[in-house]
Amino acid sequence: MREVVGGFDARGRRFAVVASRFNEAVVRRLVDGALDCLRRHGVAEDEVEVVWVPGAFEIPLVARRLAASGGYDAVICLGAVIRGETPHFDHVAGQAAAGIARAAEESGVPVIFGVVTADTFEQADARAGGKHGNRGWDAAMAAMETASVLEQLPKPEAPAGGAR
Repeated sequence: MREVVGGFDARGRRFAVVASRFNEAVVRRLVDGALDCLRRHGVAEDEVEVVWVPGAFEIPLVARRLAASGGYDAVICLGAVIRGETPHFDHVAGQAAAGIARAAEESGVPVIFGVVTADTFEQADARAGGKHGNRGWDAAMAAMETASVLEQLPKPEAPAGGAR
């Protein structure tokens, strides 16, 4: 039996972080947590690019472009969607999650969902370095581990009849 387990030594790997400016008070702390995590695991500052977008809804498009560029081992998506008095929350959170998943599936690059969804600002804040940890840090850990796992797996074959 062969068992594949990802590691967290990320030296020499490149990462992109896509962050939402909406609810920036929370998201900035998520970004700080992700960057701190990457640094502590050997990632040099010039191996990380942070790209800010208007809101969580815009994250998937930019994440997909970065993942498809071939320049990154993983893309970390960070945002905060806080429930309001309308169903807008459900649409934004659902579309962000689905789009981030599609970006990973289509590119073959880990595109990590680190978008906090919460009923209140206090709940979101607690997940951005408060009593519930920092979901930015957690997303960076997932990015490093998934990139490591993929590196250990066989590479996908080129489509039949395609260029090699």
